[in-house]
Amino acid sequence: MSEQAGDAVPAAQRSSWSSFLKSIASVSGDLSSMTAPPFILSPVSLTEFPAYWCERPELFAAIADATDDETRALAVLKWFISTLKGQYTSRNESMGSEKKPLNPVLGELFYGHWPDVNGRGQTDLLVEQVSHHPPITAYCIQNKSKGIKLVGHNAQKTSFSSGSIIVKQIGHAILTVTPQDGAAPVEYLITLPRLRIDGLWYGSPYIELAESTHICGGNFISTIEYKGKGYFSGKSHQFKAVVAPAPGTGGVAKEHVIDGLWHTTSKFVSGPKSGISFHDVNGPKEEVTVGSEEKMDPFETRKLWKLVAKGIREQDFDAASREKSKIENDQRQRRRDESAAGTTWPLKHFDHIDSDPTYERLGKLVKIVPPTEDAYVFQDNWPSSIA
Repeated sequence: MSEQAGDAVPAAQRSSWSSFLKSIASVSGDLSSMTAPPFILSPVSLTEFPAYWCERPELFAAIADATDDETRALAVLKWFISTLKGQYTSRNESMGSEKKPLNPVLGELFYGHWPDVNGRGQTDLLVEQVSHHPPITAYCIQNKSKGIKLVGHNAQKTSFSSGSIIVKQIGHAILTVTPQDGAAPVEYLITLPRLRIDGLWYGSPYIELAESTHICGGNFISTIEYKGKGYFSGKSHQFKAVVAPAPGTGGVAKEHVIDGLWHTTSKFVSGPKSGISFHDVNGPKEEVTVGSEEKMDPFETRKLWKLVAKGIREQDFDAASREKSKIENDQRQRRRDESAAGTTWPLKHFDHIDSDPTYERLGKLVKIVPPTEDAYVFQDNWPSSIA
């Protein structure tokens, strides 16, 4: 990492980066709507981010192969930990540092799939931007042949503290596993980590995970604690997970403790499997397959943002700004027209509910805060390009 302030910032952008840092340091509320300097912009919309949940589709499919609650709980945790590298470090690897994604428009869509390989079954992805103010992204990832479905939503509240941007992720995901033997479906509640974006002083932002999250369901609870690199010591991206029977289930299984680095490898450090490797994400990931642009809906993200993304990739920021303004002005006019007509934008794939009963039921196992949370229920109306 660069040692001098702004060393990682292109020379022509250092003045705007300094102004940006001063601006975020002076804001006491949410930072989501702030405009970042051009060099820190990503050519990818936030609508594409749910694909990170399944860039190792073989691990997602393997959850269905578990034959008991304990094995399945470990398989769910292994898949979840293996998603973190893609979700929170991949931009540093591909773009040099963390970038600010494009802010999706209301109704923006993203569809894709991971094909069947070696009998794992095809896994499908559907994403819809269900709110613009505040920005909320809803998604469904499903492997129908394996009986696995993940449905969730995500939003962020950002603030500035002690030289870092703090991102509180709002939302949750519900993983439903329908056993192949016809047994009742098993549901898991997955909560989302808090993020700390460091490296701002040098113009080379990167993400650390903070605090803890839970996976609750199937008669087990997994508690994951995250710890980043300290100022003087420690390694980046550390985690420790404890997998134990849920209270009141009468489970006799022993507790499993896993320790390691979520962006590389980890192993069991306590319990029946102590010393055995747990996860390893050093190998290649598998990016989602997306259909041809010619057949895309105008609101599909890669068609909608095509010219903006082209400008950012080619560092033609004036062109990117012009095209971005066209999209934003169109959205403002749509909202004015809706207001005048007394209508609202209809969601295409999701229905909003004020309280998720699955979140409330499973959250009680860990006394989750808040005790209730809203959700977006998938309508099971896959587009013909995937169905």
